[in-house]
Amino acid sequence: MDADEPNPSALSTALDTLRPPALRELLNGSNGRSSAARPAWRWPRARRLLEGSGWGISRLAFDGLVLLAVLALVTRVVPASSVEEPLSIWSYPAFGLALLAARGLYRDDARLARLDAVARIAGALSLAAMFVIVVGAVLEPDSRPTLLAGPTWLGSIIAVTAGHLAFEWMRQRARELGVAGKSTLIVGAGQVGGRIEHRLLEHPELGLRPIGFVDSARMDEGSEGTVLGDPSELREVIQHTGAEHVIFAFLPIPDSDLLPLVRDCEELGVGISVVPRLFETTRSRVVLNHIGGLPLFAFRRVDPKGWQFTLKHLCDRIAAALLLLLVAPLFAAVALAVKLSSPGPVLFRQARVGRDGTEFHILKFRTMRPVGVGGAVSSELDSDVAPGGVEGSDRRTRVGAFLRRTSLDELPQLLNVLWGDMSMVGPRPERPEYVQLFTDNVSRYGDRHRVKSGITGWAQVHGLRGQTSLSDRVEWDNYYIENWSLWLDSKILLMTLVAALRGE
Repeated sequence: MDADEPNPSALSTALDTLRPPALRELLNGSNGRSSAARPAWRWPRARRLLEGSGWGISRLAFDGLVLLAVLALVTRVVPASSVEEPLSIWSYPAFGLALLAARGLYRDDARLARLDAVARIAGALSLAAMFVIVVGAVLEPDSRPTLLAGPTWLGSIIAVTAGHLAFEWMRQRARELGVAGKSTLIVGAGQVGGRIEHRLLEHPELGLRPIGFVDSARMDEGSEGTVLGDPSELREVIQHTGAEHVIFAFLPIPDSDLLPLVRDCEELGVGISVVPRLFETTRSRVVLNHIGGLPLFAFRRVDPKGWQFTLKHLCDRIAAALLLLLVAPLFAAVALAVKLSSPGPVLFRQARVGRDGTEFHILKFRTMRPVGVGGAVSSELDSDVAPGGVEGSDRRTRVGAFLRRTSLDELPQLLNVLWGDMSMVGPRPERPEYVQLFTDNVSRYGDRHRVKSGITGWAQVHGLRGQTSLSDRVEWDNYYIENWSLWLDSKILLMTLVAALRGE
């Protein structure tokens, strides 16, 4: 080797010193972050059936067998003398599978809530049954396909829904146990990237296991991961960590520098997710338009003072009146139990802040002994923790503890709904003395006052009750407002009923 020729070994060593320590460990095969960044999945064969294309194929095959089994059972059960079996009825499984696939039931990235999945399954199979009836009426006018299509339709909805819920539960458990899931890199270690990591660790059932960040700067405090490399080294980090999914958060670089990183992920066959700019205002009602090759997303605005919410509030009052009549005996029994449990009024009244900052008095069954009988109330405030629950010394009566555990203490709020102070579904109202503090310290807290407060809400059915994070609660509440629909209200009420029956 000539004296002027660079030494490859020395050059490699010099370049290695410029890499982040975490990436050096990966490339050098050390026992540091490398083992954590490349997760050792248990039972890889089972994982192939639970993730990627294997998941869709296994679901499709199972549903096909279920539809055929239901149809075969119906044709056996219905007496042959009562109906001439039309050949067109055997097209039902094909129609059903095609419509289920068109509704996105077999996509690996389709993360549907249970109720949304049930609605899609019922809609797709209902449409398939209609197709069968029409085809039978046209091709076989002497047959009566409705006698077979009806039982087949109902039985298939029940069977396919049960199979879907069982498969989803199995995959969720497998992801929680580390058997399934996708190792995920987060591009951008700032506040948004840290929030993504927090959400993914909090919900392993989503199937995206964070293994680290890619960023040119240090991550925000509170993040548990490690910066594995610079954005320019994304391809290298993916190859050495075995990452299967990349989430692009926010980076202080122009989009022209991000585009090559996306192209690298596509070439490597890695899944891609992108956090959009202005994500706080992004809604599910999005219309995609194009101006030439430039995409434009148009948001359909939800107007809390429009006719949709007027209809919602009318439905709220009707439902509250009917429920009050239905639970009148229970209402009276609880009121008597509260009266006998301790001295004091039956109903507890407290000032709360509702729509547009208007104050009203919320009603509950009293669950505590009056102040002075059992202790004082604590006045300590935390700017990011909701003050719900038992404050100060525990003054709950035995009846009160039961009412809180079963949420029966909330029943009088049906009167608030009937009077127009509250809605059946909406953000939970807070006391005036806390509202100003939280508005000053929690981002977008005041936005929740665009709508009426609710007996139950999107945050509550996701476990954000009592002394929980206000930032998380505000995030869920504002999502509800910006994506409101009657179907979303119906889902929340059904989820509330299930949670109440479970004692949650």
